[in-house]
Amino acid sequence: MKDIAIYGAGGLGREVACLINIINQQENIWNILGFFDDGKIIGEKNEYGKILGGIKELNEWQKPLSIVIAIGSPNIIQTIISKINNLNIDFPNIIAPDITFLDKQNVSIGHGNIFGVGCFVSCNVHIGNFNIFNHFISIGHDTCIGDYNSFMPSVRISGEVSIGNENFMGVSSTILQQIHIGNNTIIGANSLIIRKTKDSMTYVGNPATIIKY
Repeated sequence: MKDIAIYGAGGLGREVACLINIINQQENIWNILGFFDDGKIIGEKNEYGKILGGIKELNEWQKPLSIVIAIGSPNIIQTIISKINNLNIDFPNIIAPDITFLDKQNVSIGHGNIFGVGCFVSCNVHIGNFNIFNHFISIGHDTCIGDYNSFMPSVRISGEVSIGNENFMGVSSTILQQIHIGNNTIIGANSLIIRKTKDSMTYVGNPATIIKY
């Protein structure tokens, strides 16, 4: 078994611990050591493990260790990754056993990604690094997804969609076919994207429009 820890001890981090346990039921791969979290006290515990420290303790870790970043904010994930400089650390993909790949040989996935239960990935799909695909997400054919994106449960991505970096897609949001999503975009829950978005904007509604707050 390989040692693994989760960065982020909140709700998503605990869900990822459950996901790792499900993976271990299929094949005993991971030994969960606990959590890293800069906002919690070392030694504090939840139902899935104890707090091992924060970024300082992680960078001082002396043995090989796999890390999963379980934080919903794309910008915070990117910031955490930029601060990790320990060569003992690696970032595996954590993929639920029940994921459906229509053509796994025609899909490329980088590292540090999380795929929750019930996800569907079509053919000719290319995915970068440190993306979070929460439960029951579908990704259509010929779609390209960059880095540091967070997709909340039941997001629907149609075919031939292009998604850049550090975007957040709310629960049950939908992106129609051939749409380009750039960078730092927030899409609200249940929103429908029918045309190309502008960077660093928030979209809400059906069809979705820009809102400012």
